[in-house]
Amino acid sequence: MPFNIPIALTWFRLFLLPVFVLVFYFPYTWAPFVAAFVFWLAAITDALDGYAARKLEQSTRFGAFLDPVADKLMVTTALVLLVEDYNTIWLTLPAMFMIGRELVISALREWMAEIGKRGAVAVSWIGKYKTAAQMVAIIGLIWKQGDWMIYAAYALLYVAAFLTFWSMISYIKAAWKDLIAG
Repeated sequence: MPFNIPIALTWFRLFLLPVFVLVFYFPYTWAPFVAAFVFWLAAITDALDGYAARKLEQSTRFGAFLDPVADKLMVTTALVLLVEDYNTIWLTLPAMFMIGRELVISALREWMAEIGKRGAVAVSWIGKYKTAAQMVAIIGLIWKQGDWMIYAAYALLYVAAFLTFWSMISYIKAAWKDLIAG
């Protein structure tokens, strides 16, 4: 197994996952801030590992596999915890849509790779904006430092849900000819 700075950052993000869950459930007034901080730290390592892999020319197949797994686990876990915590359809629907999109796109990428066309469903700029909006929304929903933060986080969550839909349509459009081929 290769080991370098980008992979170390990805492993660190995976290490933060149980820490995040544990702190999320702490019954202390400071817990939402610390849980939001841990999630923020994981989000920063997501940005840094990709940058480091390119800048240091340390891209590996293992890193290309592990990075999206770590991202999906962190975001999915946070969304599930938030759905439980808020217990409202207004959070459940976009969370369900976002998790569903990740499953669809992961399956689509795997299938396209099997037929040798993985590049047709590469990450786009829409996905990067979706991720940014999603991360900031999740941090705000975890921290919930007042009604203004919760409302702003909900607004960003819906922006992320819209971008989620848009990026899913873009990926499916890119693969459509292969999907409907005999």
